[in-house]
Amino acid sequence: MRYMVIVKASQDTENGVMPTEAELAEMGAYNEELVKAGVMLAGEGLHPSSKGARVRFDENGRSTVLDGPFAETKELVAGFWILEVSSREEVIEWVRKAPFRGGEVEIRQVFSAEDFGDAYTPELREQEDRLRATVEAQHGG
Repeated sequence: MRYMVIVKASQDTENGVMPTEAELAEMGAYNEELVKAGVMLAGEGLHPSSKGARVRFDENGRSTVLDGPFAETKELVAGFWILEVSSREEVIEWVRKAPFRGGEVEIRQVFSAEDFGDAYTPELREQEDRLRATVEAQHGG
């Protein structure tokens, strides 16, 4: 099972406060532990929402671009991991080891092909496999 671990933003992350050398080292050690265990697929921090944008679509598919920053800090994302583990309990145990002091982390399971049932036809599965292979080839995966 794959899970996205969403690190919620704080006033500091939204104000562009960078981690200290000690904090970076601690996070590096945690990431190394995830990698050595074979559970980390990806993980990154994100720039503040002031450097971002949102694209909003109306019911007719027309889009509007909204430039950051965005108001509700507690609803924003400051970083993420994608972890592949055997259960919800396992991902929770990994997240509990994260070197955070204060803040909040959200855990969400990533859909797999089986979750879509019969709607995920063999043709759609073949297309998805082809797209994944292309992305991996393009990015040296």
